[in-house]
Amino acid sequence: MGARLAKKSDSKKSVPPPPSTPAADKPAMPDQRRILRDVGMRLGLPLIAVWLIAAFFNHWIGYAVAGALTLAAAGLAWWALARLNKTKAVASILGSAKLDDKEGRKAALEKLEGFKKTDLAAALARAQLLMQDDPDGALGVLEGIDVSKALPAEGDQVRFQRALIHLSKGDVDKARALVDHIELSRQEDAKARAVMAAVVAEAWGRTGQAKKAKETLDLFDPNDPSLGEMALQLWRARAFVSAALNDMKTARHALRKLSEQNPQFLGIFVQKRVHPLLAKEATDMLKRSGVIPQPKMQFRGR
Repeated sequence: MGARLAKKSDSKKSVPPPPSTPAADKPAMPDQRRILRDVGMRLGLPLIAVWLIAAFFNHWIGYAVAGALTLAAAGLAWWALARLNKTKAVASILGSAKLDDKEGRKAALEKLEGFKKTDLAAALARAQLLMQDDPDGALGVLEGIDVSKALPAEGDQVRFQRALIHLSKGDVDKARALVDHIELSRQEDAKARAVMAAVVAEAWGRTGQAKKAKETLDLFDPNDPSLGEMALQLWRARAFVSAALNDMKTARHALRKLSEQNPQFLGIFVQKRVHPLLAKEATDMLKRSGVIPQPKMQFRGR
């Protein structure tokens, strides 16, 4: 009488939803210095030119026009300062909240209810707080922002966050449509620029522009200690882009880097529209880590 081994699988067990990488968990406020400089450049230089012209012609009409424009510029400057104060208030709420747990994020969201839905800084904060627990809700908040009324760098922040959510949901074409309008040079902060480049490159790599994506990623070193946890987004992008280029050695290295931090970060690679070899590598690593239970062996008698 013999016996044979049979694999017993549990169909109810699957890969848990991948947590957001840290880049998505840490709300990024619009750059206050960038806002001030943009406003100063847009208002200050034209005003100087107007006053020089008025002085050249030395006529009361010229001075009247220059004075009126100066008053208008002062109003815009006041608006910019008001926005900065709101941004600081939002940053203060986030700085005092415990963002690493659901209750902490919920508490921060409640405090943000006092801001108008049209307030850009508050909207960005709401969206990033919702990403972990309610990505569709976060997407709804972001889609409600009129980027045409935002400064260019702020508009890129909105596009970046929307693209990140679409990529995590497997909607790569929607992500691609957004990242094509992002200008990385508008982001002065090195970490913000690196993580935005990672999302842009991932969207390109997953939609047929892998070579262009690799050129972008090569500008950033994920081993740079100054990037901290933001480097994880670069490793994620490298895995997708390398697989698209059939460079599975680099793709496996990137997967290992992610798994070392948290094996569940690999969950994104076993969703829809993922390179089959990349999905297989990620699945094997998840099984070895115990995130996906290994099939149990049973003895069956004959």
